[in-house]
Amino acid sequence: MVLCVACELKLKPNSDMERQVEILRYDRIESRYLTTGDFSALQEMNTEYPIETRTLVENVLKLGAVYEPDINSRFLNFYQDTTLQTLITDAETQYASIDDINKKLSAAFGKAEKELSHFKIPKVYAQIGALDQSIIVGDKTIGICLDKYLGEDYPLYAKYYSKNQCKTMSREYIVPDCLSFYLLSIYQMPNFDHRSQQEKDLHMGKVMYAVNKIMGYKVFTTKFIDAVESYMHDNKNVTLDKLLISDNYKCFSQYL
Repeated sequence: MVLCVACELKLKPNSDMERQVEILRYDRIESRYLTTGDFSALQEMNTEYPIETRTLVENVLKLGAVYEPDINSRFLNFYQDTTLQTLITDAETQYASIDDINKKLSAAFGKAEKELSHFKIPKVYAQIGALDQSIIVGDKTIGICLDKYLGEDYPLYAKYYSKNQCKTMSREYIVPDCLSFYLLSIYQMPNFDHRSQQEKDLHMGKVMYAVNKIMGYKVFTTKFIDAVESYMHDNKNVTLDKLLISDNYKCFSQYL
């Protein structure tokens, strides 16, 4: 009896740890280099986060290839713009603590892993972009651009985005956005370029419906999500997994 109890106590923490998602603070190292020019920070970016750094430099900022001789100075100079320096400072201040986001990610990804057969919990990291992208999805990785989640009323956003766009550029949308973009990468639509706009909208509706269900509340609302919700209400034998795998969009037509 003593042995059994001891084993149980030992296994529970390990099980909890496996479901824990912790955002890697790549943004802090990036910030150190971009605000002070600290060469040790650059070395850490290149050795500890080579894929993340390459993705940021080549794909997000499009500054050139990471192997080019002057790429480090180009990268540093790019962020010397006053606006970008302000973004870095404000992002690091607002996201000094992200314990709440880690907790919500752990809950959402844990639920998704249980309900969706194709879902594998990815590595998640934070970075600071240049107001161009929100979530970067790679091979089992998710990059969160903190500069796109500084709040609906963040003064700088008014210069570049509409009021409607700004509504989703706040802290509470980080986890739903991570989930929706990651699900879109897993459940890709076959022959996407040859599908009708309605089919594409319904595919997005399926993913957003799944996000709403996993999050436990209505994050997103569109008529296509409503159509999927009505279909699922009438077809209770269809699981989220089956819904996302299915390539049949005609079944939603009666609900539009």
